[in-house]
Amino acid sequence: MGAGKPRGLKAGRKLLNKRRIQKWADKQWKKGAIGSRWKNPFMGTSHAKGIVTEKVGIEAKQPNSAVRKCVRVLLKKNAKKIAAFVPWDGCLSYINENDEVLVAGFGRRGHAKGDIPGVRFKVVAVKGTSLVALFTGKAEKRAH
Repeated sequence: MGAGKPRGLKAGRKLLNKRRIQKWADKQWKKGAIGSRWKNPFMGTSHAKGIVTEKVGIEAKQPNSAVRKCVRVLLKKNAKKIAAFVPWDGCLSYINENDEVLVAGFGRRGHAKGDIPGVRFKVVAVKGTSLVALFTGKAEKRAH
């Protein structure tokens, strides 16, 4: 009497069309179908190399009060400029302008993390040396 999905031998086309339309309500499927992963700055990859253009301090969102240390990075692959967060206390001192840095996502699938507005990426390595190794003192920054 009209409730539920159609059943029977000739219901196949109706079920197929309904499923095709309903797929668009699924956020993850829709992102893959419209190809938005190619439109983001990384163009579908997990990491990207770039050149530091400037160091910036971005104020945290309310109710927090802090200046988050970030860098503006010019990506090599497509010349897009992005803002990348520099993790750990004092790690900004290891990064200079015109240094080559490796940038990764924040792990939120393209969304900003925490109280840092508009910053979707973080710095992972400087001149081929990881920031963790520099921070813990296990490695020195390369001179190349």
